[in-house]
Amino acid sequence: MDRLSSIFEARKAAGRLAFMPYITAGYPTLAATGELIRALAGVGCDVIEVGIPFSDPLADGPTIQMSSQRALDQGTSSREALSQVAAIRDSVDCGLVAMTYVNPVHRMGYGKYAQALTDAGFDGVIVPDLPPEEGEDMYHACSEKGVDSVLLVAPTSPDERITLAAGLSSGFLYCVSLTGVTGARQALSDRVRPFLERVRSLTALPLALGFGISTPEHVREVAGLVDGVIVGSAIVDVIHRCDPNDTRELVGAVKDFVSPLIEAAEKPR
Repeated sequence: MDRLSSIFEARKAAGRLAFMPYITAGYPTLAATGELIRALAGVGCDVIEVGIPFSDPLADGPTIQMSSQRALDQGTSSREALSQVAAIRDSVDCGLVAMTYVNPVHRMGYGKYAQALTDAGFDGVIVPDLPPEEGEDMYHACSEKGVDSVLLVAPTSPDERITLAAGLSSGFLYCVSLTGVTGARQALSDRVRPFLERVRSLTALPLALGFGISTPEHVREVAGLVDGVIVGSAIVDVIHRCDPNDTRELVGAVKDFVSPLIEAAEKPR
């Protein structure tokens, strides 16, 4: 069994949710990326989503767009981001999932990109702007290299598209809590529960909910509906408020922020 499936199975058996934070590679600095991954793994995060900086991240809101642009401005390329993860992979045992966009993948070539993900130690990849109907070559290349392809579904997705996305996904299925881009919200939409119940009826894959999750209350609210929660923009906001050159402050602030979220995931009811 691959790492992501094993993680979700173990968390389900323990009666808890998988906690999945997001960071942008190269933000606030490339050197900080490895330190943040190690710190997040050290406090009990189950799967870490690592954003690969891209100039037109259309699925992301202002917060993550900002972090991606800052990373690019500092010279962080896709290859450098992957290399930074590769350098620390052996020091963490959590799952790692890359979040990227189809343009840099296409430029490198699907096979070469899948190999690069494997070499860096990633367990999965998310490419939000690659439609399921057009992604067969990418998904096949990743499968050959042992990398899970994680597709996204939204409240507006019809049953047929959810079934299609689930059939092409492995590891888990990424459920988007709202229609729109990433970003922390004060409250989850009242459409989340019926949406997740609909998705659950259509697939046996583990479900992870993202977009807008930012508080322990959000985590507890979706307990019993999903197998994992993804927190992104709220963590990037914490990073943004820190001195980028003070690694100790940065790591401490992120650990302080995610600890109550992890506790909520460990005891969701």
